[in-house]
Parts: sequence; C-alpha cells; structure tokens
Amino acid sequence: MTAGFRIFERRRKVSAQEVTDFAAIPVANISDSMSRMTAAGTRLRPLHRGGKLAGAAITVKSRPGDNLMVHKALDMAEPGDIVVVDAGGDLSNAIIGELMVAHAIQRQLGGIVINGAVRDLDAIAAGSFPVFAAGVTHRGPYKDGPGEINVPIAIDGMVIRPGDLMVGDSDGLLCVPFEDLAEVYAAAKAKNDAEAGQMAAIAAGRNDRSWVDAALRKLNCELAGAGRGHG
Repeated sequence: MTAGFRIFERRRKVSAQEVTDFAAIPVANISDSMSRMTAAGTRLRPLHRGGKLAGAAITVKSRPGDNLMVHKALDMAEPGDIVVVDAGGDLSNAIIGELMVAHAIQRQLGGIVINGAVRDLDAIAAGSFPVFAAGVTHRGPYKDGPGEINVPIAIDGMVIRPGDLMVGDSDGLLCVPFEDLAEVYAAAKAKNDAEAGQMAAIAAGRNDRSWVDAALRKLNCELAGAGRGHG
C-alpha cells in the first residue's frame, strides 16, 4: 500500500445504544466531563437547519481541495455513521455540496464533518441533515487524490480514530474516544442530571448561591459588607 493513498477497514465502532445515550446529552456537558481538554476548534460550525450530530466516525484524510476519497468514504459508510474529513482546513475549494449531501441522506448516514469548505449552503441550511464545516466557497473540488480512509486524523488537536464517537450541536463538535465511552458517559449523565435539578431549583426560586461567596473568601477576596473594614 502507498502511504498517503490507501483505504483501511474499520475494525471497531461505537454501538447504536451508545450513540443514542450520548445524543441525549448536550455537547457542553460531555466536554466538561472530559476535563474541558478536547475541542475541534471554533471554526467548525453547524451549517444545517438544526439538530444533533451523533454517530461513529469513518475518517478521511484528503488533500486540500480534493474529494475523491470523500466520495469513497460515503460509499463505505454504514447507516448512522459520521464521515469526518480532515481537508487541512483549506477554504479554497469546497469538499462537498448538495449532491453529496443528498447521497449521504439516501444512504442514511448520520452526518458529515469537513475541516475545510462546502458549497450549496442554501440547500444545506434548509435541511436537517447534520453538516459541520469550517467555511463556504462556490469553487468546486478536484477528484485526483491522494488521501486515506480509516486512519487517525486530528483537527485542531482533537484526535479522531475510526469508530470513535462524534457528537455535535450548536456549541460545536467533540470526539469521545472509543476506549473512554463508558467512563465519559457516566460522568456526563451525572452532570446532566445535576444541571436538570439545578434548573428546577432556579425555576422554584430556591437555587443555592452560597458557593459564590465561599469561593471568593477562599481566594482571599475582600467582600463588601462582609464585616471587613478598609483600615
């Protein structure tokens, strides 16, 4: 096989139940449960009308401006999969457009992530099929290769391996490594449940705010009206 121009099989992937479980939790809470150390950068934004992205990653590393391997990945992907493309973040040429999105929808995929540009924004924005990208341009792609499918990729420091969980909402994108799924889910669900309780307390007017002054005192902040004079 030629390094930089090859296709691998995906040997493991997140389960359908795990996808469903994580889809019910905001990305921000999942991120907090990963010590806020993982992110795909602020440029990758949802371009569709709205709705959660969640599914197992099939990864693509493509030459900037070229989508040959993306076409192949769309044909290889299984229903519910997220095709995640590292096109180098280049915005000179669109990697996908309306036709490729329609093909992905017909194959019942879960979404597309492009570290690069897309086109046909009006059609993408009018639909609910999840598409995240770094930018938009009318200039179309080339189809010459090279590229790789089902290899580890990295987007702004976030490493994505084939079969890892991808989740995305209006706050951005996150990859949960396959080997960390159970631990992260337990922490994220606990945080989500705690926030639901806090929201109920806020609505009822009984939210405990004593932690704010306690934190300030711990940091030796002088609190007005707290019994400490100005000398």
